[in-house]
Amino acid sequence: MTQPCDLTAVAARRLIGSKKLSPVELMDSCLTRISATNKVANAIVAMDEGLARKQATAAEAQVMRGDALGLLHGLPTAIKDLNPVAGLRSTWGSLLFRDHVPDADDPMVANVRAAGANIFAKTNVPEFGAGANTKNRVYGATTNPFNAELTPAGSSGGAAVALALGQVPVATGSDYGGSLRTPAGFCGVVGFRPSPGVVPSPDRAAGLLPWGVNGPMGRTIEDAYLLLKAQLDVDVADPFSSTDALNFPDLLQPVDLGTIRAAFSADLGICPVDKGIAEVFRARAKRLASHFNHATDQAPDFSGVHEIFEVHRGLAFVTSHQDKLAQHRDLLDRNLIDNTERGLKLTVAEIGRGFVEQHKLFKRVTAYFDDVDVVICPAASVSPFPHAQLFVESINGETMPTYMRWLAISYAPTMALCCAAVVPCGLDHKGLPFGLQIFGPKGSDVQVLEVALALEQAMAGTDMARPIPKIG
Repeated sequence: MTQPCDLTAVAARRLIGSKKLSPVELMDSCLTRISATNKVANAIVAMDEGLARKQATAAEAQVMRGDALGLLHGLPTAIKDLNPVAGLRSTWGSLLFRDHVPDADDPMVANVRAAGANIFAKTNVPEFGAGANTKNRVYGATTNPFNAELTPAGSSGGAAVALALGQVPVATGSDYGGSLRTPAGFCGVVGFRPSPGVVPSPDRAAGLLPWGVNGPMGRTIEDAYLLLKAQLDVDVADPFSSTDALNFPDLLQPVDLGTIRAAFSADLGICPVDKGIAEVFRARAKRLASHFNHATDQAPDFSGVHEIFEVHRGLAFVTSHQDKLAQHRDLLDRNLIDNTERGLKLTVAEIGRGFVEQHKLFKRVTAYFDDVDVVICPAASVSPFPHAQLFVESINGETMPTYMRWLAISYAPTMALCCAAVVPCGLDHKGLPFGLQIFGPKGSDVQVLEVALALEQAMAGTDMARPIPKIG
């Protein structure tokens, strides 16, 4: 793959700035790749091709005039279909909004647009992001770029596939229990879950629930960071927003791994993980551990995290969706109904205990990082599975008690308010993409990204480098 659409976002932006790549040429390349791949992939689900070309022409004119250019100037950018985009069909993957066209961008989208991004398309999601398999009754299923019978996971599955196939150089994602990280792992791309408030979410239903965050996705850590810089903001309408977002460096530099204390854990001590995935991880960890100042296999104490997650997950769905369930049950999909009904069954005592235990967990995990800088574990507990299968029902012969349990490897860090990056790490035992998750305590976003960048560079040119799907 040697087309302009296969350039990294950072490389494309530099070439645009130096007048060596036209935004029109780049957009034409992306549209050609979408035409060639999207019929099978179903990653891009709403697109305005005319607007894309018009915006690209305007971006080229700005370059030729010598205008000041934004961070993302001229870069074709896809927005996850959980974020409204002005003038572009925005459905949340739900029949309730199948014909909805917003009049305005949501705040994060507006920031990305202001940075010069050519926003022209939406990426597929499960209904309201409820599920780790990207399929819904509006658009159907999105397929994995390495095997069309398999899922890219979710809920940012469309974004991950669009990136892997070269349809766009950057795409927005969001993450609660792994919605951004698991698709990155399944598709061989990069995703970053920021600390709450780093990318403000002023429009979420309940401002005091910090679990769901917007974040960047790209094919490299530098690409994701470029998009993150455009997403960063301070917004008093988000109670978790702070001026910390203004302190991120302009350029991300790889940290000297020889100064970093790392913990490697195949299962975080409490998560169900497929034996094959665990073996692949341990083999990779053995090869990477020597890069670090110190490496341990002692994971943080995540005891009680499953019960904590179930309480907060249920509460979050009740705050956002109880009215939809009461009024439009027949138009809703299984996952949203299940999550909301679980939440409605919670007692006040259970909710109170869930908050108390989560705070204990947060303090335990935060204290753990006094002696460790980052934890490294698998990005996902299993290999990509058939998209016809709604979720992972069993691991190593053990039936999962809920449809979310197989995602514990990603929701455990969420419940401790950690930030986390996923980087591709070659192929797994089934020949499918394998990813590493690197996470640290709340507020350690830059350090986590610097470690992820250093690891990405250390794996470049080896069998642990980012896998590339076949096109055509």
